[in-house]
Amino acid sequence: MVAGRNFIGADLRGARLIRLDLRGKNFQGADAAGAVFAGSFLNGAIFSNADLRGADFRDACLRGADLINAQLSGADFTDADVAGATIAPAAKAETIGWTSNSASPVCPRD
Repeated sequence: MVAGRNFIGADLRGARLIRLDLRGKNFQGADAAGAVFAGSFLNGAIFSNADLRGADFRDACLRGADLINAQLSGADFTDADVAGATIAPAAKAETIGWTSNSASPVCPRD
């Protein structure tokens, strides 16, 4: 159960958080290397200073998510909606499939 829960500093290495409603959750400083967030609703989520190396965000909704200072090497954002997400420009080059022009149908209308 993830309702009402935040994940600040949590060990989520390899976790499978698929198609979950995680809108607005706080993952600040979490170790989520290799975690799978595919198809999840993550709009407004906070991933600042998190380790997201190799994480799977395919088809996820990350509108307005905070990815500042996150480790993103090899993280896959293929077909994810990242409109309004904050990310360091240099970090984009380390990701797979990052495009701010995405319009994934997975995102609910706010």
